[in-house]
Amino acid sequence: MRRRARTRRAAATTALLAAALTASLAAGCTGADGPGDDGRGSPRESPRGSAHPPSPRQKRAAPPVLAVKLDNARGARPHTGLGAADVVYVEQVEGGMSRLMALYATRLPRAVGPVRSARESDLELLRQFHRPVLAFSGAQSKLLPVIDKAPLEARSPADASGAYFRGTARAAPHNLYLRPGRLMRSAPGEAALTTGFHDGPAPEGGTATASRTVRYPAARFTFTWSPARDRWLVAMDGSPATADGRQLTAATVVVQYVTIRASAYRDFRGSNSPYTETVGSGKATVLRDGRAHEVRWQREHAEDGTTFTTGDGAPVHMARGQVWILYVKAP
Repeated sequence: MRRRARTRRAAATTALLAAALTASLAAGCTGADGPGDDGRGSPRESPRGSAHPPSPRQKRAAPPVLAVKLDNARGARPHTGLGAADVVYVEQVEGGMSRLMALYATRLPRAVGPVRSARESDLELLRQFHRPVLAFSGAQSKLLPVIDKAPLEARSPADASGAYFRGTARAAPHNLYLRPGRLMRSAPGEAALTTGFHDGPAPEGGTATASRTVRYPAARFTFTWSPARDRWLVAMDGSPATADGRQLTAATVVVQYVTIRASAYRDFRGSNSPYTETVGSGKATVLRDGRAHEVRWQREHAEDGTTFTTGDGAPVHMARGQVWILYVKAP
C-alpha cells in the first residue's frame, strides 16, 4: 500500500510540475543547451572494502550509499557538490546527451545538483549496493512502479520534499537541488562502496597519455593529466568542468565499453530512453597516473560489483580519490 501511495504521489507531483513548467521541461528533458581538497596526497594501499566483490553477507551489513542523479545539459553547469562524490558515473540518455550519477559515501556536501530524473538502467547499476538511497527528480510515469519495487530507497521530491529546494539563479528544470543532510544524518563511510573497486598500486606497463576524449552522440568529456596535481582535469564539451568554484579532477578514469540498447520507455517527446547494460563483460580503458591501461571488466550478476583485470588476470587497482566511470557503446 505504501508503495502504491508513493507511486500515486510521485505521478501526481510529476504531472503538476509538468503542467507548470512545460516550456522549461521541453528544453531540458533531452538537454538544451563544499568540497574540501581535491583528494591529493601520498599514494597508499587502502581497499574500498575488499580486493574482491563483497559477499552477499558483507553487502547486507553495508550501510546505504547515497546516489544522486544529476543533470548534465549545458544549462545545468557548473554543478554543485560534485567534487565531494566518491564515484561519478556517466550515462547516455535521449538525444545522445549525458547524465551523471554521483555516489557519496565518505562525505556529504551541503547541497548537490541540479538533480534530474531517473532511468531504467539506473536500477541495474545500483543493484551492486546494499539498498542505496536514490535521489532523483522524478521519472517516466510507467517507470515509477518499477523504481518502487527495486531494492533501494527512492527519495524524490514527492517522498522527501523537505530535502529539496529550487535555486534562483537558473530556470527550471535546471534548478532543483538536494540537501543530502536531510536524507542521511552522516556520510555512511567507505564500507558503502560495494562496487568491487579497490585502491592500490597501478598496473605495470600502460601507455603514457596526456589526455583522452570520450565522445557521445551529443556530448564529450576530456581528461587531461596534470602532473602537478597528480590528477586528471575534467572538461565537458570543450570547457573546464567545475563545481563550487573548483576544477573537477579525477584520480582514476574508467572508459567502460558496454551494450547500449533501446529500453521499454520513452520520454515525453516520444524519444526512446537508452538502456545501458552494466552486467556482463567486455573491454575497458583505465586512466591513472598519466597512463592508459587496456583491461577487461566483468560483472556476472546484478548483485555483484564490477571487477577490472589485466590480460593475465591480475586485478586492476584504482588510485586513491574520485573515480569516474564512463559507459560507452562498445564498437
